[in-house]
Amino acid sequence: MSSHQQPLISHLLELRTILLKCIAGVMLVFVALVYWANDIYHYMAIPLMQALPESSSMIATDVAAPFFAPFKLTLVLSFFIAVPYVLYQIWSFVAPGLYKHEKRLVVPLLVSSTLLFYLGIAFAYFVVFPVVFGFFTSVAPEGVTVATDISSYLNFILKLFFAFGLSFEIPIAVVLLCWAGVTSVEDLKAKRPYIVVSAFIIGMLLTPPDVISQTMLAIPMLLLFEGGLLAARFYSKKSEDEQEEQPHAD
Repeated sequence: MSSHQQPLISHLLELRTILLKCIAGVMLVFVALVYWANDIYHYMAIPLMQALPESSSMIATDVAAPFFAPFKLTLVLSFFIAVPYVLYQIWSFVAPGLYKHEKRLVVPLLVSSTLLFYLGIAFAYFVVFPVVFGFFTSVAPEGVTVATDISSYLNFILKLFFAFGLSFEIPIAVVLLCWAGVTSVEDLKAKRPYIVVSAFIIGMLLTPPDVISQTMLAIPMLLLFEGGLLAARFYSKKSEDEQEEQPHAD
């Protein structure tokens, strides 16, 4: 085995160890939560249950759905809860190859990206769900009983959770792009009209085909984009100063 292949194999082995630790962390959380799987699903179904008519309820059209739907939701929730641990493992893998000023940038970005992801999920559950479900149940044709299947509801809310969780990472993406020199704050400001249109297009692609959820995703995305511009200005200036100081340190 050549000297070039040995470091590659050692990195691959280390990456495998990191992945196993991440999976073990998620499964550990899952084992701790699976006993309350039905209660967790009931809590996630509250926004829809409150919007349904009094004579209506959720249904299960598949024989195994009453078991697999709460099971699947608990598994996804376990991943959400274990995100800080997963990011820490990723950080432990990439940190040795970073410069000191890069580490000072990555640590706050990891923390803020985790908080923003949780904030996106909370925004979807507490703000978007009541509005969207209230709208859907109110526009049902006369004579139609709204009785949502539990598996369909689970797929619907998971799609929205991921859409809002990832969309709330926009400030992190803006900071990284500006810090890496791919673009600049001035360029992004000049392209603001295109970004506004793009936000509504992304909202259309990531959310169900209704104007309410699309708009409720696009508007936070635009606000987060503006917040990312403010943060990118600070980080861009900081990284330039550090790059100017680095030759003196050498």
